[in-house]
Amino acid sequence: MGTDLTTGPVTPHLRRQALPMALGLVAMISFDAVDLFFVSRLGDAPLAAISFTFPVIWLLSSIIIGFEAGAASCVSRAIGSNDISSARRQTTDTAGLAGIVSFCLCMVGWFTIDPVFRMLGATDELLPLINDYMGIWYFAGPLSAVTWTCLASIRARGNTLLEGKIITIGALVNAVLDPIFIFGLFGFPRLEIMGAALATLVANCVILIGTLFYLHTRLRVFATPFTALRNIWVSWQQMLRVGLPAMMTNAVVPIANGIAVAMIAGFGVDAVAGFGVGVRIEPLALIAFYALSAVTSPFMGQNFAAHRFARLEEARRTIGSFCLKYGIAIALVFALVATPLTGFFSETEAIRRVATQYLWIMAISYGAYGMVMSMCSAFNGVGFPLPGLMISLSRAMLMFLPLAFIGQWLIGLNGIFLAACISNITLGVIGFVWFGRHITRQTAAHKPVLD
Repeated sequence: MGTDLTTGPVTPHLRRQALPMALGLVAMISFDAVDLFFVSRLGDAPLAAISFTFPVIWLLSSIIIGFEAGAASCVSRAIGSNDISSARRQTTDTAGLAGIVSFCLCMVGWFTIDPVFRMLGATDELLPLINDYMGIWYFAGPLSAVTWTCLASIRARGNTLLEGKIITIGALVNAVLDPIFIFGLFGFPRLEIMGAALATLVANCVILIGTLFYLHTRLRVFATPFTALRNIWVSWQQMLRVGLPAMMTNAVVPIANGIAVAMIAGFGVDAVAGFGVGVRIEPLALIAFYALSAVTSPFMGQNFAAHRFARLEEARRTIGSFCLKYGIAIALVFALVATPLTGFFSETEAIRRVATQYLWIMAISYGAYGMVMSMCSAFNGVGFPLPGLMISLSRAMLMFLPLAFIGQWLIGLNGIFLAACISNITLGVIGFVWFGRHITRQTAAHKPVLD
């Protein structure tokens, strides 16, 4: 069911854990791009409408990521301490809390669609389209929260192969249903942008049911939900010690992006649509970093609990080297393919130009952004989430937003993108150094276990 990450060569461990995760993310993000492709066939207005939804979806996703981080940290440290009972308790209680919180937030969002998106700069023309999409998507959010939290608990046990398979199945279901619901194939009604959200809802239902059934009947990773409320509360407190800062760590990014979208809206609807194309293509380049950060937390958590601090430092250096090399490679690739790639999503020259410029500028900093994600995940894994929160807060609020306002004034639209690039590079370096110093302090405070 899992893997002991406290023994054996570090780099092969990270590679074996990250590869199946990356393959699953390739499927999910690729078909997310396919989703955008089908919507773009409906015209520029639906493309702009779905682009306005990104900050809100990112914000809710950041809450889910916080529960993931809390579950991965607590479960991995329980596994590292050989406390299987605690690992099962955390898996069950964290998934339940994730579903409850996500449902409440999505219902608030469902009742406030118009005022929220007017605040983000959506026009009267786009609001009906946004309502069509988000009116369904909000019901998919709680399902996604429970699924991803359960998968994070499995990842914490060193099993990423199962997670990769489940993600791939969900992405395939979504990709098959997208054209059917959007364009009304095989006798289904033509739902257009509403169909894209419905495909997401159905896919989330399928993978949640399958995930819960398999984890309960085959792997038996859940504890009984019928226990004293005191036990559940203690479990929630342990998880939220990491989960709450992790939620805040990830929440500041969509909040900053929401402000950025409002700024970009000042340059016109085509600018927002071009930005939307860019940020949907971007995850394809970041898949390796997403996978690496996802497996960093369990690796660091298990080894920290086992007091194997030399393995933490070796993993930090391995991660740093990979981010630097892969980041340079991605920047060179996008320099060549950004222009033809954006052409798949829009034939409007203004939209393509904004998307291409976004990718050219941001690609310079992707390696550093991978470092930010991995170091924040590392801090969460060892149970010290506040440095990760400070890194994320500094990147999104203290650096990006002031630089974005200055860049917009001095350069224009590209000044906003350049501000994000500079922020990524600066905080990537700071995060790498900060975690190294944290390892040094922990090594001095504990007698490490020799391999």
